[in-house]
Amino acid sequence: MPTHPLWRPFRVPDDEEIARFRLRPHVPAPVEVVAPDPRWPADFARVRARIAEALGPVARQIEHVGSTAVPGLWAKPVIDVLVAVADPDDEAAYVPAMEAVGFVLGGREPDAEQHRFFRGADPTSNVHVFPPGSREGERMRRFRDWLRTHADDRAAYAELKRELARQGFTDVMHYNNAKAGLIYDVYERIFTADPQAEHDPRPRGIRT
Repeated sequence: MPTHPLWRPFRVPDDEEIARFRLRPHVPAPVEVVAPDPRWPADFARVRARIAEALGPVARQIEHVGSTAVPGLWAKPVIDVLVAVADPDDEAAYVPAMEAVGFVLGGREPDAEQHRFFRGADPTSNVHVFPPGSREGERMRRFRDWLRTHADDRAAYAELKRELARQGFTDVMHYNNAKAGLIYDVYERIFTADPQAEHDPRPRGIRT
């Protein structure tokens, strides 16, 4: 097992944690996984422009993460976005502006690096807000970058997602929990390959 500032033990959130995270009732819907779409980078550009216009300098970082940021990877047709703001607990500094341009605050985890989650439409998007330099944000970036350059892991991840979609999940968080074993295997390879060394035992936050 690697020892690294970004490493954490294998763990998935249980239903009680998921319920605490959600700010709105869950509406069951089939989890869909689709072939890579060449429009995804342009979709991200649209989401990025909307967030940048809404937040201005409050947004320290706006970055495309998740599977739609990996060329050639099957994915849910949802654009994942990492946003950094100085203090996510200061919701007055950014939540009204995000809501004014159509994003809906759907989740809150103050104890998990101050994580806030927004849902957007046209295109469908998940926006994860963390403070600058968050461990979770860096893990998202490294996982994306690894899959961009490691075809075997990219193919295995795509096949797992297609298989899970065929199983009929109607809650994306349960679907994500089912992916966690493979994801953590990839994390182990990422952090073993990195020469830094310091163990981070803190648990994972919610991923949507």
